[in-house]
Amino acid sequence: MLTPYFCYVILSREKGGVFLLLLEVQDLVKYFGDRLILKIDELKVYDNDRIGIVGLNGSGKTTLLNILSGKTGSDAGWVKSHGPLAYIEQLEAEGLNRWEVDEALAGKFGLPDIYRESLSGGEKTKYKIAAALSKKSSLLLADEPTANLDMDGIKLLEEELRKYDGALLLVSHDRELLDNLCNKILELEEGQVKLYNGNYSDYLEQKSLERQRHEFEYQQYRREKARLTAALREKREQSRAVRKAPKRMGNSEARLHKMGYQKAKKNLDKAAKAIETRIRQLEPKEKPKDIQALKLDLRVEDNLHAKVILEGKDLNKSFGSRVIFHNASFQLENGTRTALVGPNGSGKTTLLKMIIAGEPGIKTAHNLRIGYFSQELDILDEERSILDNLLELNSDETMVRTLLARLLFRRDEVYKKVSMLSGGERVRASLGKIIVSDYNLLILDEPTNYLDIFSMEAMESVLAEYPGNLLFVSHDRRFINNVANNLLLLRDKRIVQFPGNLDQYRQHLEQKQQPSTEEERLVLELRLNELVAKLSLPDKTGDVEALDREYRHILKQLKGK
Repeated sequence: MLTPYFCYVILSREKGGVFLLLLEVQDLVKYFGDRLILKIDELKVYDNDRIGIVGLNGSGKTTLLNILSGKTGSDAGWVKSHGPLAYIEQLEAEGLNRWEVDEALAGKFGLPDIYRESLSGGEKTKYKIAAALSKKSSLLLADEPTANLDMDGIKLLEEELRKYDGALLLVSHDRELLDNLCNKILELEEGQVKLYNGNYSDYLEQKSLERQRHEFEYQQYRREKARLTAALREKREQSRAVRKAPKRMGNSEARLHKMGYQKAKKNLDKAAKAIETRIRQLEPKEKPKDIQALKLDLRVEDNLHAKVILEGKDLNKSFGSRVIFHNASFQLENGTRTALVGPNGSGKTTLLKMIIAGEPGIKTAHNLRIGYFSQELDILDEERSILDNLLELNSDETMVRTLLARLLFRRDEVYKKVSMLSGGERVRASLGKIIVSDYNLLILDEPTNYLDIFSMEAMESVLAEYPGNLLFVSHDRRFINNVANNLLLLRDKRIVQFPGNLDQYRQHLEQKQQPSTEEERLVLELRLNELVAKLSLPDKTGDVEALDREYRHILKQLKGK
C-alpha cells in the first residue's frame, strides 16, 4: 500500500550532511502464486540517490516500480512517499497530448502534437519520457526508458536525466547509462534485494570480491569440517580398539586391562563428543554458484579467401517518396565484426534485408554463407529441446553444451522445450543455433532485445570470441564497443565506414576538429597573443570571463595539434 505524504522529511545520513527522505519501504513482501518475487526489509530513498535496479528477467524489477508508484499492491509491508513522483513505464501511455509536455522538452524530443497508436516505438518512448520529466516531481521512476531509442535518443535521455533535480530509480540494461547516472545499484535476486554503493562498474567489482570471499569461506569451511570429521572417525576407531584384551593375557591381566579400558574409552568418547559439538557449531557455508570461466572452442570452416566478403555499390532504396539510400556504398572485409549504426528510420534493418535478398548492387564473395538472426526468432523448433535444436546442426555435444553454458543454459536447463522459453531465453537459444551452424557471416538484427543485463554480457562475451564475420545492429553503446572492430554509419542516405569501435570513432571526430595545418596553427597563436595582451591590461577591458574561456579553448586546440 502506497501512502503519500506531500511534505518533506529531513533526516541526517551516516556520512554527514542533511538529505531529504523521499521514499520509505518497510517489511514489503510480494508473491506471484506461491513464488516469492520481492522481500524488502527496509529501503530508504533520499533526494541525492540515483539508484539503478538490476536483476534477471522475471526477478521483479517492474513489479517493484509498480508497487512504489502505487499501481500494484504488496502482500505485506508498506510504502510511504514523501513527495510527488513521476513514472516512465514500459507499457504504452495512452491519452498523452503535446500540451501536457513542457514546450522545451517537446522540441528537444521532436514530439508530434498528439500521442497516437500509429507512432513508432521510439516516438512513443520519447513521449513518455518528456511527459514524465514535465511533471513537478521529486522522485522519478524509469522502467527501461531506452527501449526503442536510437543512440541519439539515448544520449538526449541521459542528458535530461542528468539534469533532473530529484531522486531517480532506474531499471535499465544499458550499462553505459547506469555507469554515467547512478551512484547506487539495487540488485534483485531470488526475491532478495541488496543495495551497493557506486555505479554499475563499481557493483561488478564488489560482486567479484564477494564471490572471491564466499569461495574462500566455503573452502575454509570444507577443509575444517573434513579435518574434524577425520579426527572424530579416529577417536571412534581408537575407542573401539581398546575394548578387547589381547588373547595372550591372563585373567588377572585382563581385569586390569578392563579397568584401564573403561577410563581410556571414557576419555576417547568425551573427546569424540567434543569434536561432534565443534562440527555442529561450525557455521555452514553454502557452495558459491558455479561461475567458472568456460573456454569456447569455436571453429568456423572458412574457405573464404577474398579480402572483401560483402560489398554494396551505388545502392538506392525508396519507399514511396521517402528515400532511404541514394548511391550508398560499403565494403566488409574478411575477419571483421561490424556494427551497423544509425538513427531510427535510417535504414538499418532495410539494409540487412537487402543483403539477405541479394538485391541489385549487393555482391558477395564466393563461398560466403550467411546466417540471419531476425527479430522474429523463428529458427527454433518449438517441439524440441534447446540441446536438440543445436545438436541437429552440430554433433559435437561437448562444444554445444559449453556454448549453451556460456549463454547461461546450464545442466538440466538445456533440456527445456523451446515452447516453454521466455523471450530472453529464445534470443540466447536462437543465437546459439546460428553460431553452431555452418555459416561464416552472421547477420544479427538487434540481438540484445529482450535480454536482461547479465544475459547481454554473456552474449557479448560469446560474440567477442566468435572467429567468423559479424554484421549486427544494436543501440547499446557498450555492447558495440566490446564486440565491434568496424562500423558502418548510416548518415544522410549514405553509408560511412570506419575501422574501429564507437569510442575510437568519437576520438577520430574530436581529432578532426583540431587544427590540421601550419596556417591554422599560426592563426590560433596570433589570436592567443591578442588574448594574452587583453588579459594583461591593468583595467582589463571587455568581458574578462569570455576572454579567459576563449584563451583556454585555444590552448586546448593547440595542445591537441
